[in-house]
Amino acid sequence: MSDEENIYTIALTQVPGIGNIWGYNLLKAVGSAVNVFRYRKDLPSSLPGITRRIVDLLDCPEAIRRAEQEYEFARKNRIECLSINDERYPSRLKDCNDAPIMLYYKGNADLNIPRVISMVGTRNATDYGRQLCVDFLQELHQTHPDVLVVSGLAYGIDIQAHRTALQAGFSTVGVLAHGLDRIYPAVHRKTAIEMLNQGGLLTEFLSGSNPDKHNFVSRNRIVAGMCDATIVIESAAKGGSLITAEIAGDYHRDCFAFPGRATDHSSQGCNQLIRDHKASLILSTHDFIQFMRWDTKENKSFHPQLPLFPELSDEERLIINILGKEGAIQINTLVVDSNIPIYKMNSLLFELEMKGLVRALAGGMYQLIK
Repeated sequence: MSDEENIYTIALTQVPGIGNIWGYNLLKAVGSAVNVFRYRKDLPSSLPGITRRIVDLLDCPEAIRRAEQEYEFARKNRIECLSINDERYPSRLKDCNDAPIMLYYKGNADLNIPRVISMVGTRNATDYGRQLCVDFLQELHQTHPDVLVVSGLAYGIDIQAHRTALQAGFSTVGVLAHGLDRIYPAVHRKTAIEMLNQGGLLTEFLSGSNPDKHNFVSRNRIVAGMCDATIVIESAAKGGSLITAEIAGDYHRDCFAFPGRATDHSSQGCNQLIRDHKASLILSTHDFIQFMRWDTKENKSFHPQLPLFPELSDEERLIINILGKEGAIQINTLVVDSNIPIYKMNSLLFELEMKGLVRALAGGMYQLIK
C-alpha cells in the first residue's frame, strides 16, 4: 500500500465517532481511505446509513496530523502498518465484524500460517497452570512445530506461554493493549525483545497509548480473532481469559479449557466454561490435536471428478479442489486458502454438505466424501 493510503487509514481510526465497523464499511464502499476523506461529501449517495453527521466528522485535520506523526514513528522504528486490505494482515481476524482496520506489527512471524492458537489464563498462575503450559507446548512441538502461539504478554499464564513457546522452538506473538513505544509490564521486556526474532508484537493502538483497562478487552478480541482455537489454561471465576473465551465463541472459533479441582480458585473459570459448554474439556495435547483433527492423514493425491458435478459454482469448485489436495482441513484454513470470507464459507460448505460432497468433522474440520 502507498504511504498516503496508510496515513489516511490510520487517520480513519482517529476520527471520533467512527470506530472499526464504520471505518471498515467506509473503506469497503469507497475502496480507499484516501477517497473516504477526499470525497466525504459524496458518501451519502454511495453508502446507505451515512448521515451528514458522519460527513462532518470526517472533516478532521487533527486525525490526519496524528496519523502522519504515527506513520513517521512506525517508519523510523521499522514497524509494519497492516491495513485490513493488506495481504499480511491476519486473515482470520479480517473475517470478524469488529476487526481493527489498522494493526501495527514488529516481528518476523507469518500471521497467516495454517495453524494458529492462543493460550490464555489467569495472571495469578499456579505451579499446576505453569506446568500445563510447559507440557502442552513441548508435546505439541514434537508433532506440530509450525504452530504460531499467540497470547497477551501479561503476567501469569500469558508470559509462561510465550516463554515456553520460545524455549520449545515455536514462533510466538504478543498482542498488546498499548502502543509499540513501550512494553507493559516492563518486567517482560527481555521476553518481548526475544519474541521480535522468533515471533513478534502486534497492536491496534498508536504510540503514546496507555495500557488502560478497557484496552485489554479490545486486545482480547484480537487474540481470539486471529487464531483457530483458544486454550484457557487456568482462570478464576472472573477475568480477561474468560472474556477472550467468550469472544472466541462469538467468532465461531474453537475454545478449550483444562479442568481443575472444584475447590481450586484458579480453576473456577475453566470449570465454568466446560460446564456451560463454552469450551471443550481437554486433558492433554493429544486431546487437543484430536479435537482439531490435526492428526488426520488423508490421501493428498485424491482429486474429485468435477465434470460429474456441473451444478457447482466456481467458489464451490475451488473449495472442492482445496479439500481434494489437502484432505481434512479446518474451516479457517479453507478461508485463508480460498480467500472466501468466513460468513460466505459457512454457507458454501452447508450447500456442499447438502449435495453430499462434503462432511463436517469435529473441531471445525471438513473433508470430501469419497
